[in-house]
Amino acid sequence: MEKIINGIRCKTAANEYSVYFDMALTMLEEIIAHNEKGEKTVMIVPVGPTDQYPILADMVNRLNVSLKNVHFFNMDEYMVSPTETVGKDDPLSFYGRMKREFYDRVRPDLVMPESQRHFPEAGKEAAYDALIEELGGVDCCFGGLGINGHVAFNEPPEDDTPMTADAFAALGTRVLPISRETKTINAFGYNKGDLQGMPQWCVTIGMKQILSSKKVYIALNRVWQNGPFKHALLGEQTANIPASLLQRCEDVTYCGIPEVMNGIV
Repeated sequence: MEKIINGIRCKTAANEYSVYFDMALTMLEEIIAHNEKGEKTVMIVPVGPTDQYPILADMVNRLNVSLKNVHFFNMDEYMVSPTETVGKDDPLSFYGRMKREFYDRVRPDLVMPESQRHFPEAGKEAAYDALIEELGGVDCCFGGLGINGHVAFNEPPEDDTPMTADAFAALGTRVLPISRETKTINAFGYNKGDLQGMPQWCVTIGMKQILSSKKVYIALNRVWQNGPFKHALLGEQTANIPASLLQRCEDVTYCGIPEVMNGIV
């Protein structure tokens, strides 16, 4: 089922796997469309969710779709300090998960070179944003939705440092502390409930880069996303619900499981 609400496309998938399949298919169709025109494809991609990547890799391999002209810009990465990224072998490393879940699964003759697999780094934030601009901007940004309405790790501002929606929308790639809410839900989902073992810091692509994307696709694969989705879709635009700023984009799709979409869509 699909509805347009507040100018935003909202698709209800049959189940969780259907969300991942739809996301993978949307990524594949974007790449094929650009390949057919001889153009590069520039995407912002998440780790969370990741179950779309094995599906996409299988599609790419079966259909012989070349990724040689594709650039993936990962949304974010965990950090052990404001200056040091988690090790690539760390179980929580987004670099490691992308390698395991996608890059290692695509045939070597089809996968993009490592120079086109981009990850944000502390101290190189401005260069990350500049490279996106040099490549002509982002064709499509794919992501999930955080418990406090964040997209990537664009956490809402602290209560003692309020920020206007416009100011928040202008933020670029940067390092910032992770909120307790995000650490808690991520510990539950990805770290066996080990809240104390969760990284305290992250580097994230900015809202500016996300909002400047030609298309945005957000997967809703967890029941608890019903709350932040409701506020992002129907509430006012505010830095306190970062995803609410997606209302500014011309082409936005949410695709979610029935438990998230029911009562809203």
